[in-house]
Amino acid sequence: MGKATGFLEYERCDVNCIPPKERIKNFDEFHTPLSKEERQKQAARCMSCGVPFCQAGVMLSGMMSGCPLHNLVPETNELVYHGNYEQAYLRLSKTHSFPEFTGRVCPALCENACTCGYVAKPVTTKDNEKDVIEYAFEHGLVNDKPPKVRTGKRVAVVGSGPSGLACADMLNRMGHKVTVYERSDRPGGLLRYGIPNMKLDKRIVDRRIKVMEKTGIEFKCNADVGKTVSAKELMDSFDRVVLCCGASKPRDINAPGRDAKGIMFAVSFLGEVTRKIIDKDYDYAGVIKDQEFSFGSLKDKKVVVIGGGDTGNDCVGTSIRLGASSVTQIEMMPCPPENRLPSNPWPEWPRIKKTDYGQEEAIFCFGEDPRIFSTTVTEFVKNKDGALAAVKTVELERKTGKDGKVTFEHVKGTEKELPADIVLIAAGFLGSEDYVTGVFGVSVNERGNVTGGDGEFGSGCDRIFAAGDMHIGQSLVVRAIAQGREAALEVDKTLMM
Repeated sequence: MGKATGFLEYERCDVNCIPPKERIKNFDEFHTPLSKEERQKQAARCMSCGVPFCQAGVMLSGMMSGCPLHNLVPETNELVYHGNYEQAYLRLSKTHSFPEFTGRVCPALCENACTCGYVAKPVTTKDNEKDVIEYAFEHGLVNDKPPKVRTGKRVAVVGSGPSGLACADMLNRMGHKVTVYERSDRPGGLLRYGIPNMKLDKRIVDRRIKVMEKTGIEFKCNADVGKTVSAKELMDSFDRVVLCCGASKPRDINAPGRDAKGIMFAVSFLGEVTRKIIDKDYDYAGVIKDQEFSFGSLKDKKVVVIGGGDTGNDCVGTSIRLGASSVTQIEMMPCPPENRLPSNPWPEWPRIKKTDYGQEEAIFCFGEDPRIFSTTVTEFVKNKDGALAAVKTVELERKTGKDGKVTFEHVKGTEKELPADIVLIAAGFLGSEDYVTGVFGVSVNERGNVTGGDGEFGSGCDRIFAAGDMHIGQSLVVRAIAQGREAALEVDKTLMM
C-alpha cells in the first residue's frame, strides 16, 4: 500500500471553491485543483483496506453503494500517492471511460462507502481521479488512435449521453465500426444539455468527442431516430442497434392553471441556457444580459423550482446567474436528517441533508435556504393575460400503510400562495420516449424502461439492445457509463459468436 499511516497523518482537504459572490457572475466551473503535493497527501489517506467497499458497486437498501464501474480505487490512489500519474491513468482507464465527467458531476458513491469515512472523513477519491485524467489529457496519454484491426461488423448507437458514449467507445475499441445518432445539434446528450456549464464545462465534452472521432467513431447529429431517421434504415444498415436514449420523458405537474405562460420543464430550461452559452462562444456576460430566451429574461423575476435533486439544484444556480430576484425550491419529501439514522448505517448511501452549490448561492443572495420541504403545488395562478402570477401550495404529511405503501396527504390549514413569474418543473422522469420504443417494437415495462429478451440488455427484439437510463430508469451518470460498457460487452459477444 502507499502510506500505511497516511489516514492518521493527513486531514481531508477538498478542492478550492470560488466563493458564491464571485462565481455567480458567470457560468464557469468554480472548483480549482490542489497542488500536486497536496493531492499526493490526499491519496496517501487511502487505507488500502482488505475489503474496499468503495469499488463494490452493490445495491444496499435500494441505493447504490460504492462505484458501479468497480474502479480499482486503492490501486489508483497508491499510484497517485507515489506521483506516478501515468500508471494511475492506465489503471483507471481499465474500468472507466470518462473520469473527466464523473470527476465533475458524480455524487462520489466511492467516497460515501469509503472505510476511512466510517470513523473520519473519506478519501478524496473523486478529485484524485479527476486530477489523473486531466494529467493524462495534458500529457498526451489519452489514446486517440483507431483500433488496428476491424471486425467488419457495424453497430448503431442511438443517443450520445453517458451510456451511449461509453457503449460506442467500448465497441469501437473491440474493432466494430460504430455510428452514434443524436437528435440534438451537438453530441453529449444529458452531459451537454442536462447539466449546466458551471458544473461541467462543455469544452470538456467537446474534448472527449474529438478523441472519439479520431478513433473512428462517427457522430450523426440532428438525427432523431423514430422521426427523421427510420428504425428500418438502422436495422437494414447495421448488424446491431443499441438504444441509449435516456429516460427523457419529464414528469409533469397536472394542477389547475398548468397552461399558464411561464412554466417550463427543467431540462428544457437548462438546455436552452447551455445552448446560448455555446452559441455565444462562452460569452457568459452576454448570456446573463440576454433577452432572447423563449422565456424572456429572468432578471428581477421570481422563480419557483418544483423538485429537489441535482436538477432542481442546477435550476436554482442557473436562475441566480440569470438575475432572478428570488428563487424558491419546493420539495415533496420531508427534510432529511443532518446525520445518519441508525436505520441508514455505513456503507449505505447516506440519506442526509445536503446543501449543494445552488442552495449555497441562494443563501448568499437571499439570506435563506431556498427549499421548502414536505410541500406540493396545488394550482398555478394566472393573470388576466394568461401569464403565471403565483403558485398555490399545501404541506404534505407522509404516511405508511399496513401494506408498507407510502402516501402523501394534504395537511388542511397549511395552504399558501407564493408569487411566481417563472416555474421550472424538476420532478423527475417517467422513462423512455414512446415514439422511439414504438418504432422499434421493443418490450417496455410499467416504468417505461426497455427490458426483455435474452441477456441483461436485451429488448425483446432480435439484434436490438438497450442501456443506461432507457434500461434502468433515471439514475446517475456513473451508472449510465457502467451500463454502456456492460452492454457493449454483451453486444460484442453476440457479434463474435
